[in-house]
Amino acid sequence: MSHVQARRECILEASARLFASKGVAATSMREIAESVGVRPGALYHYFPSKDAIVNELITGYLEQLQAEYESMAGAELDPRSRLRAIVDVSLRTAQDSPYATQIFQNELANLRELAEYRRAKLLSDRVQQVWIDAIEEGRSQGVFRTDIPTKVFHRFIRDAVWLSIKWHRSDDPYSIDDLADDCLAVFLDGFAVSPPVPPRPAAGEGTIRPV
Repeated sequence: MSHVQARRECILEASARLFASKGVAATSMREIAESVGVRPGALYHYFPSKDAIVNELITGYLEQLQAEYESMAGAELDPRSRLRAIVDVSLRTAQDSPYATQIFQNELANLRELAEYRRAKLLSDRVQQVWIDAIEEGRSQGVFRTDIPTKVFHRFIRDAVWLSIKWHRSDDPYSIDDLADDCLAVFLDGFAVSPPVPPRPAAGEGTIRPV
């Protein structure tokens, strides 16, 4: 790795920590510079703006996530197993990149309309579609319920998965496999031991704000 590449990586790592803890808007280029031990003006030799740093962090994270999803695309899996695989990959990616995951969760809704984030928006839409397709496959095969809108279920399970980085530690005896299994058990089988409530009539998809 060249000196320039190494310095860029150092800036990205420091920025990710700051953005995740303080938020993008509350983090200044001066703070980023101080955290890596350079003068503020020196940052602009590596990134033209703070937005460019955010864009690279989010885009890199989404590219990693999409690559992981694509690696299992050809596997012959039933709907439940496919959703389990998506949950597992998402949890492991979040654990590997906790800061980027948090930035994506917290900031993308505010940034997706900016021109610089076109690539990130495209990747975000592709990542979302992997979940949607898996859920729709289960609905069409009679494995998943049809009375709850796909996008609503997707939002519930997706946010539960990605927000787990706030409390699950990589060295926890409760492993990622345990977490993925229990996530699926709760979302697909429920938590109550009483007889299941009859499903509601099928609901329309409604209008859900994109994030």
